[in-house]
Amino acid sequence: MNLHWETVKDIDKLYMQEQLDRAGPPQPTAIGIDEIAIGPGHTYRIIVSDLHRKRAIWFGGTDRKEASMDLFYASIPLENQAAIRLVVMDMWKAFRNSARRNLPHAQIVFDKFHVMKHLGEALDTVRKNEYHRLHGESRRFIKGQKYTLLTRRENLGEEGRASLELLFKANRRLYKAYLLKEQFGQLWDFADPDQAKLFFEEWKSSLRWQRLKPYEKFARMIERHWDGIASYCTAANKVPLGFVEGLNNRIRVLQRRAYGFHDENYFRLKVLTCMLPKL
Repeated sequence: MNLHWETVKDIDKLYMQEQLDRAGPPQPTAIGIDEIAIGPGHTYRIIVSDLHRKRAIWFGGTDRKEASMDLFYASIPLENQAAIRLVVMDMWKAFRNSARRNLPHAQIVFDKFHVMKHLGEALDTVRKNEYHRLHGESRRFIKGQKYTLLTRRENLGEEGRASLELLFKANRRLYKAYLLKEQFGQLWDFADPDQAKLFFEEWKSSLRWQRLKPYEKFARMIERHWDGIASYCTAANKVPLGFVEGLNNRIRVLQRRAYGFHDENYFRLKVLTCMLPKL
């Protein structure tokens, strides 16, 4: 049985390698960088994607430190490095430092999905604080509403919207926090950094007197990383950021189906070909 599986796996490897050969060497102008946990503890691998061709182009490293990220840049020719003008990532310092050192000419863009994740965490902290602050019947409307609050209103069903209405009538602070979360999402629609900055300053001003400490902390984080956010708020830099999230979701499905890959090279081929067309 084991021999049979190894034979099937070898054939699959050959097929995937042919897919990669058919796709040709990567020559990206905009790359997305993310990491994925591949084992227990803090075992990570870095994934780099070509955002325009919508394909994974590198899977490697031994962690998510600068030295591992540097391995990607060392793997591509200098002329291909020179063609990369955008590097999309979360706000992880190691990725940022490596990009600045290896691609000093490229612009760094912070992935809006990761930024919004931080805001979602701030909202959830407000929810937890309110739950612990209140007692008795007032808690009833907050319990079990985490994912309803974190979901955009337009994506909620009728039941979810009804739950929100009840919650907002019972708790004005969560109502305000939810509105601020929804309003902040408009930032990514701007195609002019100056207008985006004006919008953010007005959004930050609306935090005054709201007693939303997690939001104030989030706003300070945005200020520290503003250059990478403003980069996206430029018409020429509106790259399709959703691909990285879609790729990560596809990889998680692969991991669940395989209950963990023990052959890392096999898993690497799976990752690099999972978004390529079938032969």
